[in-house]
Amino acid sequence: MIVLGYNGFTRSSELFGLLYGATGVDRHQLIGHDAAAALMVDGEVVAAVEEERLSRAKKTSDFPVNAIRWCLEHAGIGLEDVDVFAFPWRFAPEVVDRMITEICGSGMPVVAKFDQLRRTGELFSGMLGRAAVHTDFMERMDHPLDPNKLVLVPHHTAHLMCGAHLAGVRNAAFLVSDGRAETRSAVMGELRNGVVRVFDQCSVDMNNSLALAYGKITRYLGFVPNNDEYKVMGLAAYGPPPTRNPLLINAVQLHENGSYDIFIPGDKQAYYAFFDQIFGGDSEKREEFDFRVRVAGLAQHMVEAVTAHQVRALGAATDLDTLLFEGGLALNCVANTKMLERSSFTGMEVGFGASDPGVAIGAAVHVSGLGSSPASTPVTPYLGPGYDETEILEALDTYADDVEWVALDEDAVADTTAALLAGKTVVAWFQGRTEFGPRALGNRSILANPEFPDIKDIINLRVKHREPFRPFAPVILASEAPRVFDLGKKTASPYMTFVFPVRQEYRDRIPGACHVDGTARVQTVDDESNPSLASLLRAFSARTGVPCLLNTSFNVAGEPIVCTPGDALECFLNTEIDHLVMGRYLVDKRSDRHG
Repeated sequence: MIVLGYNGFTRSSELFGLLYGATGVDRHQLIGHDAAAALMVDGEVVAAVEEERLSRAKKTSDFPVNAIRWCLEHAGIGLEDVDVFAFPWRFAPEVVDRMITEICGSGMPVVAKFDQLRRTGELFSGMLGRAAVHTDFMERMDHPLDPNKLVLVPHHTAHLMCGAHLAGVRNAAFLVSDGRAETRSAVMGELRNGVVRVFDQCSVDMNNSLALAYGKITRYLGFVPNNDEYKVMGLAAYGPPPTRNPLLINAVQLHENGSYDIFIPGDKQAYYAFFDQIFGGDSEKREEFDFRVRVAGLAQHMVEAVTAHQVRALGAATDLDTLLFEGGLALNCVANTKMLERSSFTGMEVGFGASDPGVAIGAAVHVSGLGSSPASTPVTPYLGPGYDETEILEALDTYADDVEWVALDEDAVADTTAALLAGKTVVAWFQGRTEFGPRALGNRSILANPEFPDIKDIINLRVKHREPFRPFAPVILASEAPRVFDLGKKTASPYMTFVFPVRQEYRDRIPGACHVDGTARVQTVDDESNPSLASLLRAFSARTGVPCLLNTSFNVAGEPIVCTPGDALECFLNTEIDHLVMGRYLVDKRSDRHG
């Protein structure tokens, strides 16, 4: 059976811009962001890629034409060979009826109700309804899709199925929390022998979305909502934990069953005034670093308190000992670690597709009937395009006026790169197939030596062109990780979805990998998951005695992670990256390239 899962809408940016003002700083406040496609053949995920990697439009919500075409080309098949097309949004009639009922029963003035109904109707007919989804596919792919082959999957179901399949579990408690699905923002329950049971009494509607509340604070602090929340998370570490949180007093009400209400105005002007009042802020203070740190700390503490509340209720309602956490909020790796350590669960899984790229995989998994039969072996995140030596050499020839290169023996790649990384140098590492998901996991990465205290500043300012407070993740062999980091209940962290304290004896040894609070967002690797990166880590450690490398995504701020050799060369030439290792080729900038 061949199933294609995909996420994205041609008109999302247009309609959300026209109807809800989702433009400029709010451009990602829409449905369908992180558009992607994934292909399953006989129960195996054979290909998956985000549209942004191919279109080069970061976090695009557009219909994923390029991603779909690449997945099919990779498998050597055409659209006519696909048995089912799975789409991770299901605005069924009963869902729309519920949306209409909620609008009519709200406390809004009558005129506002009519306006909201009008906008909802335009969104449904122009984008969300089954007919619109079907038409969108046929027009963009120029393919007469049999409507019986199109299956709409509820958004949270797609999140859950992605997490369960990638983790290879049949029995687990689950929490899915994101900005919004069709009408809810968070659900929890049990996956038992592959059968899903949602604890409806614990569900949270989208009007009380914790992720959207965090997004409002992100915007209030001058960042881009639904994009820059990780900046708020990083800033929070620069201040002490709050002793009193006005958000938990004025904006949040927790309920015994694990649900909650959030009382933050929806209108931007109103919630700015609300935040100014409870934080003691104004337009000038919002620009001050110390004020931003304090507010970021309060926002992070709110997320940690509310999710801990949910997990406590979930733990009391189930006898299962593993927790699956999926959805956009699962990218808050600081909260993830605290959730696990403070819970009754012995294990917790957060997948490499936890946020919305993963719903393309999850929808395909659900339609394939694999909820009761998860992957027998871990699914690799390296599911995107790869490039052979011929394609790499063609790209190098195109840029021959600007770069020079040497071919290394396959056995010498790790040792040569390790020698370069032993100094205060920055190396771009381009190997194998592109990672799926928001993290660079060692195939499209920028690497550096963490023993230099100022290496973070060098990469942030001279390479990534981003804020100096941003931390970097260390990548380390899984066998070495417990020696350097306090992993708590975890034994590995392959996808950078957890943060751990750096053991005291290593904080001075790897200062570049330590955040200001002495923690690090760790990636563990082994020979099975990424043999070339594991080989490099062994060579680097043997040469320097340093147990890990810094790993950040191979891109600059505002750009998607590089995908093709051409992308890699453009990024290399337009930054102060010192060397590029692409396949077995060591690439340097020509000294006379501006001559």
